[in-house]
Amino acid sequence: MAKICVFNQKGGVGKTTTSLNLSAALARRGKRPLTIDLDPQAHLSYICGTTVSSAEESILSFYEKFKPLAGLIRTSNGGWEVIPAHVELSKVDSQFGKGPNVLNRLNSGIVKENLNTGRPIVIDCCPLLGVLSLNAIFACDRVLIPVSADYLAVKGVMQVEKTLKALEHVLKKRLPRRYVMTRFDSRRNMSWQIYQSIQERFGDELCKTRISESVSVAESPASNKDVFTHAPGSRGAQDYDALMDELTETGFVD
Repeated sequence: MAKICVFNQKGGVGKTTTSLNLSAALARRGKRPLTIDLDPQAHLSYICGTTVSSAEESILSFYEKFKPLAGLIRTSNGGWEVIPAHVELSKVDSQFGKGPNVLNRLNSGIVKENLNTGRPIVIDCCPLLGVLSLNAIFACDRVLIPVSADYLAVKGVMQVEKTLKALEHVLKKRLPRRYVMTRFDSRRNMSWQIYQSIQERFGDELCKTRISESVSVAESPASNKDVFTHAPGSRGAQDYDALMDELTETGFVD
């Protein structure tokens, strides 16, 4: 099953929102996803209702004390499983170097514990390119890159591509990737211009599905819900459902 890293070095593009709703869409299709929160802000853990009071209950203890990943799993409000983050997870970058052992730590844990057997894994990344994001990239077999419909996001996309390309000689492969437009407003020429610019650069790697600027998508985290639970008939729910269909039909998600 797919191990999907949701990654972008630019903040505010919808990584956590996409990780949340992609996980929910997978769960709605009976795929039993495991979502791993690798962002010290722990926003995904909070929305999913899996916030932990102690860093030892979070994925930090996997890095610091080699605690098994399976022992950190909690059940989200939506019914799928989550390994939560904690604010102290930010210490990982200063505590560990960037040698191959630490960069492959998450992947080794997933493989050793057979966590990927029969179910997909979704990894929510922080926007900084450090030990945590590199762990996600080394552990995944596909990268989903949310891109908000603003001009600065285009620069961010080029940086992501540069980063992934630079890692190819270490990974010894090119990771399959998809770019997905978020906060898209079809009434604005700028949104279409940005979409076309990215399409010209990345072709079929840009998803045809666009996630619209949506009140339901923006409001759902405040109620600790994914968009399907918060507003099942909304445009936001329809968009993420369509994205899931597209990723499945193109073989990006199995």
